[in-house]
Amino acid sequence: MLWLAGDQMWYRAGADAIVIVHLLFICFVVAGAFLSWRWPRLVWVHLPAVIYGALVELAGFTCPLTLLENELRRRAGEVGYGGGFIDRYLIKVIYPPGLTHGMQIGLGLLVLLVAMLGYWGFLRRRKNASGGLLRSWRRQCPPGPAPVHPSPSRRHRLVPGGPPIR
Repeated sequence: MLWLAGDQMWYRAGADAIVIVHLLFICFVVAGAFLSWRWPRLVWVHLPAVIYGALVELAGFTCPLTLLENELRRRAGEVGYGGGFIDRYLIKVIYPPGLTHGMQIGLGLLVLLVAMLGYWGFLRRRKNASGGLLRSWRRQCPPGPAPVHPSPSRRHRLVPGGPPIR
C-alpha cells in the first residue's frame, strides 16, 4: 500500500509541475514578442507558440497540457476537471464565471493583438537602432568567416603541381 501512495504522490507532483509549465507557456505566448526585443532569435520560437495559443482559443480545442494534467490527476486518485487550463485557473481570478465561446474568441484576438504590438515595437527598435531593418538582421546573423585569398605574389604557387608554399 505504501508503494501505491508513493506513485500517487509522483503523479500529483507531475500534475502540479504541468500546471507551472502551462502557466509559463501562456506567459510566453503573451509576452514573447516583447522578449524578442532583447533576444531577436527568440522570434523563431515565439511565432509558432503564439499561432498555437491563438488557435487553441479561436478553435476552442483542448490543449494537450490540460489533457496530460487531467490524466496525471486521475492516476493520482484525484478527479480531473472539465474545460481548459484558463477555465480552471485563470478565469476565476481574472474573468467573471461562465466563459463563453465569444470570450474565448476575444482572448484569441487579444493574444494576436498583443503579439502584433510586440513585433511592431521589435521591428521599429531594430530599424531605429541600425538605420535599416536589413542591416540589423545581418548584424544579428552574420554570414560566417570571409574567404581568405592569397596575396597576388603567392597566387602562382597555388597551381597544381607547382612549388609548395612555405
